[in-house]
Amino acid sequence: MKKKILILLAFTALFPLSLFSVPDGKVAYPEGKSYIYRVTFTDKQGTPYSVDRPEEFLSPKALERRRRQGLSVDSTDLPLSPDYIRRVADMGVGIVGMSKWNNTLLAKSSDLPLLLRIQQLPCVKRIHKVWESPDSVDSNAGKREERKEGFFRWDSIRGSHYGKAEKQIEMIGGVKLHEAGFRGQGMTVAVIDGGFNNSDSLACFSNINILGHKDFIGSWHHDMFCGTEHGTSVLSTMAMNSPEVFVGTAPEASYWLLRSEDVSTESLVEEDYWAGAAEFADSVGADVINSSLGYQKFDNKEDSHWYDDLNGETTLISHTASMIASKGMILCCSAGNEGVHTWKMLTVPADARDVITVGAVSENKVNAIFSSMGPTADGRVKPDVMALGSPAQVVSAAGSVWGSYGTSYSSPIVCGMVTCLWQALPEKTAVEIIELVRKSGSLSHSPNPVYGYGIPDFWNAYCSGKEGGDD
Repeated sequence: MKKKILILLAFTALFPLSLFSVPDGKVAYPEGKSYIYRVTFTDKQGTPYSVDRPEEFLSPKALERRRRQGLSVDSTDLPLSPDYIRRVADMGVGIVGMSKWNNTLLAKSSDLPLLLRIQQLPCVKRIHKVWESPDSVDSNAGKREERKEGFFRWDSIRGSHYGKAEKQIEMIGGVKLHEAGFRGQGMTVAVIDGGFNNSDSLACFSNINILGHKDFIGSWHHDMFCGTEHGTSVLSTMAMNSPEVFVGTAPEASYWLLRSEDVSTESLVEEDYWAGAAEFADSVGADVINSSLGYQKFDNKEDSHWYDDLNGETTLISHTASMIASKGMILCCSAGNEGVHTWKMLTVPADARDVITVGAVSENKVNAIFSSMGPTADGRVKPDVMALGSPAQVVSAAGSVWGSYGTSYSSPIVCGMVTCLWQALPEKTAVEIIELVRKSGSLSHSPNPVYGYGIPDFWNAYCSGKEGGDD
């Protein structure tokens, strides 16, 4: 058993898995209730890995990215203790995920008393129930949208290179940066979302460089190219490259598609899945991550987050997000769409430190009524910047261009331009790029909890960064 655990760790060190079970496409839940518990270990005693030999558990891309930015490998990068994993597995539960950054493991079983006994292990710091199987599953979860073979003639705008995406790129100073030759080439973007309906088969997506995909939410669901089209539309704002119809903000970048959102429930385990996806993005050498997901209320009301939690550390997802820049990546995340609801505030991980949190504005640059507001509970300015999201132009799973509302789309619009900016200024660190984006904002001298630092100008950010590099 110990040998098997070591082999598993050696594989997941470079390509961390969140789930190890039956193939995709299964949707039936087991009879009766099943539960997943988050198991937090006390330490990593017994791990066969060392920070002095990072090549054994980090990919060359991840190591090069850190070397370039002068970032060191630390204990959070070490895989979990194989002995601790074995002790939990030997109790007869399924291991359905793990996070080395958080030193946590996900244990699944239909035997609730068995799961509770995990707490008695001396290597376990605490356990917490993060999921239980719902009584039913959305029957649409496994459906694909009917798709067009290509764009219609009336989808194009003659003489406009960006087509219907032109306004959202012009608003943030993206056109000049593209014209200078920075369109994301050589950069890798990870998209963490809830599903990518038809993005593997749309004719208009055929020239997008998708490096691969990975599902983190469980083998009892349909595959990630069915169901929700949210991730498809998010991806389109960055990756589309159909001149005179729709060109995104980083059309020459490469993309990883990662699913962490379980649309059938709203449970804490989705934060664990998200952490697994972020760690995977690190392992495959992603430079930038977009996450258009946010959490506050859960099916189990006792798990819901409150304003005091918005400090970038209390929630597992925000704690994880706050680590991303220290690993040499940049996270762009949506502020949330709570402005019209009672909550009104950010959703996690929008409160994270050293990330770019994006709110939404309308075409006349007024904040969208639904866009979530800051500040964080510890007084930091949020959102960081704003972009078009009321509405933004996106491509649907059917292959149609249409206007859609939400910070879900303003975030990737910014994310794509962040990717191009970093391509243009490769000597900058993640934190330095984030600061350049903030300083380029229209309200950089007087940020506020509604607009943050305002609408960024990526051409100005590039010029400022280039001048600073020449000094």
